[in-house]
Parts: sequence; structure tokens; C-alpha cells
Amino acid sequence: MNWTKEEVILIVNDYFEMFRLELDSKPYNKTSHRKKLAPLLNNRENSIEFKHRNISGVLANMGLPYIKGYKPLFRYQQLLEDEVIVFLENNKSFFEKEFKKFADEKVEPNTKKINFETLIDKKSPTKTKVTEKEPVFLPIKTNYLAKEQSNRNLGEMGEQLVYNYEKWRLIKAGKEKLAERVEWVSKEKGDGTGFDILSKQTNGKDMFIEVKTTKLAKETPIYFSRNEWKFALLKNKDFYLYRVFNFTDKPQMFINRGNYESFCSLRPQTFKGYF
Repeated sequence: MNWTKEEVILIVNDYFEMFRLELDSKPYNKTSHRKKLAPLLNNRENSIEFKHRNISGVLANMGLPYIKGYKPLFRYQQLLEDEVIVFLENNKSFFEKEFKKFADEKVEPNTKKINFETLIDKKSPTKTKVTEKEPVFLPIKTNYLAKEQSNRNLGEMGEQLVYNYEKWRLIKAGKEKLAERVEWVSKEKGDGTGFDILSKQTNGKDMFIEVKTTKLAKETPIYFSRNEWKFALLKNKDFYLYRVFNFTDKPQMFINRGNYESFCSLRPQTFKGYF
């Protein structure tokens, strides 16, 4: 059952109240918020978390950060998107400043020893058909999820993690000679090759690895260039996406093999016009 406009406004306000605190590194309790909100929403306590995740989905669809604990759900009613737009338009100066800080901040190296045995999340997000339309009006024009992904500091640390993991994986398999041949291509040769790390399967076959890193959940959209897309098509059977997520909390990653169309739904971001 769809929510009324009044109910949607209440839950949008509640979400952004928590989000303000999170962006300001202040503690809050999701359960307390949910219990306080339930009587105002016909006691739909079980539905509140899903609606909060829908709001994360709206924000991610706009290219904006979201509350870390509410993984995006992308099937939502248009009214929810409309009210998120209204809220952001009315609070643009605060959130744009915070989103910029989120995307540009320098990430400190994780001082905890990474356990490579538990690094891989074997449940990668399933490919779903995109049903939500691109928002016609964006109150915040900058795609801060794309800016986060292009944050050089964050990207290099994600690639370092994958580079170390690949060496560990091959050494563990008794393939020390192959481990010595793992190359951090983007660092040694720069961007533009269509992949970041050249590794090896245990049989010695090449693995062309593209690393995409985020501080948010594994459902966060990825962004890639036409060159990366074409390279994945060319090296279809030997191309791997390593998606590193939750980087600043507890880094994990999932792995997909094949071209981008085989594991995610694509949306064009730009057009080129000729005269």
C-alpha cells in the first residue's frame, strides 16, 4: 500500500535528521527513531526500515551519498522521490557542503590488519532491471558518488588492497612465481588501460582486474568510462570487477567476471553531439 504525502514527509524528515547526525559524526539510535516514528505512521514499524532504504535508493539514484546503515532499495513510489527533492532543495547549502566533504576527504590507511580469508563477500548484488526514471530535476547537480569514486586517495587505497590480496591468494595456492608477476598497472602506467591490476589465475592465465572502491554499501552504483567498457568487452572472459565497499569501516569486496552488461544494468551518463 502506497504511503500518503503526509506520511512520506514524516519519514523523509526523520531520515535526514539521522543523516545530519551521521555526517557530523554524532551518534544516534535507529531503533529509537523507528519506535518514535511508528505511532505517527499507523504503527507500520516493520515497513519503516524498508522506506528508509528506499530513501537511500532515491539518493543513490541521484548520485548522492546516503546513510551507511540503510542499503539502497531502488523500487520506490514517485512521491518519495518528489519529497526528497523538496527536502534537499530547502536544505541545499548544508547537504552540498557535507556531500563535497564526503567525496573529497582523504581516507586514512586502515591500521587494523586485513583478514584476507574473510575479505570476499560471495553474495554480489544480483543484476536487476532498472525501473526508476532518472530524476528530471536534481536539486544538487554534482554527482558526489562519481566524485567519491574518482577520489585518487580512496581509489589508490582500494587498488592497494586488491593488489595485496592477489599476491596473498596466489601464495596461498602455492603459486609464488605467479604472485611475483602481479602488476599494479594503473600505478605503473597510469589510467587509460581499461583496467587497474594484471594478476594471474592459478593456471597462469591473465586476469585483467578493474577496482572500484566506495565507503558505502555494495549496492552503491559504479561509474566507468567508455574505454573501460570497451576493454571489458574485448577481454570478456578474462575481465574481473573487484568492487571494494565499506572501505573505512570494515573493507570487503565482491568479484564479478565478464563484461559490464553481464553483471549490472547500464545507464548512459553523457551524450556527444556533432555539428
